[in-house]
Amino acid sequence: MSRGAGVLRSRKTVAETGAALRDARWTPVAVQPCVESWETTNLLTVATVLVAAAHARLETRGSHWREDFPDRDDENWLGHLDITLTREGLHMTYTPHDEIEGLDPDVVEEVVTRALAEDLQEAGDVTSLATIPEGQQAVADVVARTDGVVAGLAAAEAVFRRLGVTKIDKRAKDGERVKAGDVLMTVSGSTRSLLTAERTALNLLTHLSGIATLTARWVEAVEGTGTRVRDSRKTLPGLRALEKYAVRAGGGVNHRMSLSDAALIKDNHVVAAGGVAEAFRKVRDMYPGLPIEVEVDRIDQIEPVLAEGAEEILLDNFTVEELAEAVRLVGGRARLESSGGLTLESARDVADTGVDYVAVGALTHSAPALDIALDLRGI
Repeated sequence: MSRGAGVLRSRKTVAETGAALRDARWTPVAVQPCVESWETTNLLTVATVLVAAAHARLETRGSHWREDFPDRDDENWLGHLDITLTREGLHMTYTPHDEIEGLDPDVVEEVVTRALAEDLQEAGDVTSLATIPEGQQAVADVVARTDGVVAGLAAAEAVFRRLGVTKIDKRAKDGERVKAGDVLMTVSGSTRSLLTAERTALNLLTHLSGIATLTARWVEAVEGTGTRVRDSRKTLPGLRALEKYAVRAGGGVNHRMSLSDAALIKDNHVVAAGGVAEAFRKVRDMYPGLPIEVEVDRIDQIEPVLAEGAEEILLDNFTVEELAEAVRLVGGRARLESSGGLTLESARDVADTGVDYVAVGALTHSAPALDIALDLRGI
């Protein structure tokens, strides 16, 4: 631990330490339960936790120095990596310092404004206006109907507040695992306002929690490997910032937020530019200093793009064997992402090759909503 996961670290030293710890889990003979064996098990567990967190945090923060990531990165890493020991093993989640960290509150308000305008129209909630006496008050619980990871509580709260509901008691935090029956939030106020806000608040909350829950399943699938799960730009128009936030709540990381964050050279760009070298040159000429990523679909394309200075290579539809060969060939000279044809069942095998990322477009474009409801409990 001192040699590979101490104050000065790198991906290579932390990965080597993690492998040594995994080897140390198994003994060739039975070990009797006793104080010494329990203490050793606890030391191994804590060491495994520290190595997993050191491997996952792609930045330098405080006195812990990542040689391969020498700068502090508040945009992506201003938050806590929490690791819990469950019956199934160690589980890691990332929780921003603020539940809405990384989200512009104005973006949330803009989404809420559009959603309520779409739902209410000019006449408003005619059913509630007709059936609920003016001035009637009620209490309601926002309840999880199924197990999952919650995300979007701040957005749901913004909906209720917009309609005049100010007494809000949040019982959960984004990024937390919840069980069926757990109360996520209790809201008190005008019965009309509660029921008018219900659908819009739940639309946002169930959608974002579904993304966080699916992300968490992928993160669990690659746990302990050092490979990170990340999203794509396959998001719903107008909801990208919220959906990418939900990915972070589920323990994943974000790729590009927009087409201007980094240059990503794909096969059609190479064709249009007249070759990969020409494509690189044109990007550098127009946007000097901009990070350049490139997508390849064959092993023989890797060396040429490395020679051009690619900082990140996206390996599209590579087999597990090809991914392992690509990792060996690159040897740490660029970050590697595996994309295309991935499944939860194959995720672990892909991560074990040593790629830095697995890209899962399904996190945002096809995650099933988490079942969450509003239960009125007092008038």
